[in-house]
Amino acid sequence: MKLFGTDGLRGQAGAFPLDPASARLLGEEVGRRAGGSRPVVLGGDTRESTPALLAELARGLSRAGSTVASAGVVPTPAIAELVLALSAGAGISVSASHNPYEDNGIKIFGSDGRKWPDEEEERLEQTLLASRGADGETGGRGDAVQGGRGEEDAGQAADPQLAEIYLSRLAEHVPARLDGLAIVMDTGNGAAFQVGPEALRRAGARVTAIADRPDGRNINAGCGALHPEAMAAETLGSGAAMGVAFDGDADRAIFSDETGRILDGDDVLWILARDWKRRGLLTDAGIVGTVMSNFGLEAGLAREGIAFRRAAVGDRNVAQLMEESGARIGGETSGHLILPFSPAGDGIQTALLLAGISARGGPLSRLATLEKMPQVVRNVRVDRRVTLEENSGVSRAVARAEGALDHRGRVYLRYSGTEPLLRILVEGSEKEAVIAIADELESAVRKELN
Repeated sequence: MKLFGTDGLRGQAGAFPLDPASARLLGEEVGRRAGGSRPVVLGGDTRESTPALLAELARGLSRAGSTVASAGVVPTPAIAELVLALSAGAGISVSASHNPYEDNGIKIFGSDGRKWPDEEEERLEQTLLASRGADGETGGRGDAVQGGRGEEDAGQAADPQLAEIYLSRLAEHVPARLDGLAIVMDTGNGAAFQVGPEALRRAGARVTAIADRPDGRNINAGCGALHPEAMAAETLGSGAAMGVAFDGDADRAIFSDETGRILDGDDVLWILARDWKRRGLLTDAGIVGTVMSNFGLEAGLAREGIAFRRAAVGDRNVAQLMEESGARIGGETSGHLILPFSPAGDGIQTALLLAGISARGGPLSRLATLEKMPQVVRNVRVDRRVTLEENSGVSRAVARAEGALDHRGRVYLRYSGTEPLLRILVEGSEKEAVIAIADELESAVRKELN
């Protein structure tokens, strides 16, 4: 049984491994490995299940002799920043990112502010699996989600100074001056609902915040990075210079230019790469994208003389290839960008950076000139995961798709690391053909894997 995916531990809140007993054990294990001499930073998003999970993690950390620095509701990248600022032994963020409120997750950061490596996660995974049911707790849903046990009950009231430290570090990393720049911000009713608007206001922007009233269940619900349409419409309707939408834990950001056109991570990478090249900030290593990045980005950067490398999906894979190649910018189409200022992808940081470029260089519509190849991405829910190459029905459909594209596009299928989904990507020169190929692939997947 695989517990950790591409972005930490994720599943239904209250069910193993996100039940109270498992959360306590996880906290205890992290505390032991972090050592008792340094604190462990805790924080999370706005889901109704998050306070109880934070409380159980704090109890486990206390068992291990660790002190807890509780940041309360803060973005996941804030935990990484606070680990560095406090010289902490580790950090834990409770969030399921872009998933619906019923889910939750746990992301662990080491003393370097980076997410735990696969080997550490695998060892912890084995410990959790071995302990399942050992103390009689089955992780009933109501215990963790509706039991009402918050951080305060565990003696871990949030320290407001920690959010202040995070905001200060954001301003140090990206000292943008946005005097009078009008920005619409959709916080996704998530972890950035307070610090997101505040960070840009401190830089001088005039921020209109939407989807900034979390109730425990409305995180990502028809808003945020997965649903940026309302943000884009508000940007256009209000005459704002730009808009930004975060996911639940604000490690990714999707933007809108002043015309209401939505800009994804590929657009942002294009703008940043060209700006940094002009300013002499880009190394010869260029930038890193992923296997999901639009081919138009690769082709456009080649024309600009900027190297482009593709990593496997996942911010850790992007960060690893950046480190190996010497690239200073990397990111995913989803809006998760890795920058040299921070060990973790940070949507607020990306927003500050892009807004600063716009403040200097003019309207985003003039900067977002990336010509993308027609691309279709389908997320198909699947009941089971099998090796795709060994499934004859899917393999035949992929072969037909590649034949139809005739080397003028590409097909890429992969399982999500955080949800029971198979992602289908098709790119080609003709949009209608791309849609038809994606339809056929989706039909084959639904037939074979459900």
